[in-house]
Amino acid sequence: MLDVFDFIEDKGGSPKQIRESQRRRHAPEEAVDEVIAYYEDHRKTKYAASQIGTQINATQKEIGAKKKAKQNAGELLQKKLDLEKEKKMMEESAAEKDSILQKKIKTIGNYVHDSVPISKNEDNNAMIRKWAPEGVKVETRNCLSHHEVLTRIDGYDPDRGVKIVGHRGYCLTGYGLFLNLALVNYGLEFLWKKGYKPNQPPHFMLRECMAKTAQLEQFDEELYKVTDDGEKQTDKYLIATSEQPLSALHEGEWLQEKELPIKYAGYSTCYRKEAGAHGKDAWGIFRVHQFEKIEQFLFTKPDDSWKAFDEMIGISEEFYQSLGLPYQVVAIVSGALNNAASKKYDLEAWFPFQGQYKELVSCSNCTDYQSRELEIRYGVKTQTEIKKKYVHALNSTLCATERALCCVLENYQTDEVSIARPLHGKVAYYYPQGVVVPEVLRRYIPGAPELITYSRELPKDTTSQKAKGKAAGPAPPPAGEPVEQMSNLKMK
Repeated sequence: MLDVFDFIEDKGGSPKQIRESQRRRHAPEEAVDEVIAYYEDHRKTKYAASQIGTQINATQKEIGAKKKAKQNAGELLQKKLDLEKEKKMMEESAAEKDSILQKKIKTIGNYVHDSVPISKNEDNNAMIRKWAPEGVKVETRNCLSHHEVLTRIDGYDPDRGVKIVGHRGYCLTGYGLFLNLALVNYGLEFLWKKGYKPNQPPHFMLRECMAKTAQLEQFDEELYKVTDDGEKQTDKYLIATSEQPLSALHEGEWLQEKELPIKYAGYSTCYRKEAGAHGKDAWGIFRVHQFEKIEQFLFTKPDDSWKAFDEMIGISEEFYQSLGLPYQVVAIVSGALNNAASKKYDLEAWFPFQGQYKELVSCSNCTDYQSRELEIRYGVKTQTEIKKKYVHALNSTLCATERALCCVLENYQTDEVSIARPLHGKVAYYYPQGVVVPEVLRRYIPGAPELITYSRELPKDTTSQKAKGKAAGPAPPPAGEPVEQMSNLKMK
């Protein structure tokens, strides 16, 4: 949330700047004036309560003088009681008005950074850069969709998953599970080598704690409630991302310069209702209610957060380059930013069956928006300080593993026709049909396989057959033929 003094010119604030930020977000500018009005109402009520306190003190002195003079102070005692009741009512009114003020402030988003493209339509996201392995054409391919590849390697069981839990249910099995765990382990080790501390936080949070790090609409559209005993203070919610508990780890703490930056590699299962995504990415495991994710989360000095933002998206890019997946980085338009984000980049990787770039990473600088709500202070307080100083908080996906697995499967499936060509002075032999395992993942899978061959046939009328009107490709070559690394075939 923003600092209330940011709205008040007499306190050094600039309501004009907040109105401009609201305009960029395509959010109500009049909300700024409402905050100012609530602030003035609360200030006047609080001042009135303090004035009554002054009257109580004066009355108490009169009572003391009366008693010292051995005079009857009955009327003054009654006056004091009446004033105390009035003060209590005024203080309760001030507290209620402050609650209304704080709720209104929370509806107003963070300052939109000047570099953010101004639009309400995500079609206008700004292209920052693209990357693809050398020699790889980023184009729609005549291939299987990710869930068909999973089916062919016997890597998941959607039917029984749906039977157990309903829509978007699934079980990862066999090599599907091993590949997913390989992404988890590789991702954690990748961040460990970058100086991040792995942290597996609780999978659920108290309502009061969750409310300080999640937007109100998330409670209805995204979060699962796991307890309901009629007491709000004991209500708990399953986390939608490890960012939520990680951001609250240092609630109420006062961090000094020497302690920063704090760099967490969060690992958790994530749970999301996906209430607003009905019918979107309905097949496969790209958009599901339960998935694993490796998250970068940083607390930094205020002056260092934009440098950290660039470093975090760079780390995510390096990770996907190591996997050999083509991608683009885009700056998200102002109207699509969540309230906490001042700026956000998405990394979208190429899905050759669908012929689309799809989001794998979101990287946001939330500046002091989250840390103010959580009261995570920064530095040494000075005598001239009017506004409190807070650490800056940033988050970036490294790898939502099920979603990244979808991309790996579509890009690393062997072609429907066998390939043979000279390569680095060697002969590249025919591939059996299957999935080549990215080299960086192999050591995390039993047997360190280079290729996972297909072991199941597709059912009739599958996604790719409907799209292309034909069945899967030719039979694999005779057993015993050597296989050249796919990373070499595709990437060089």
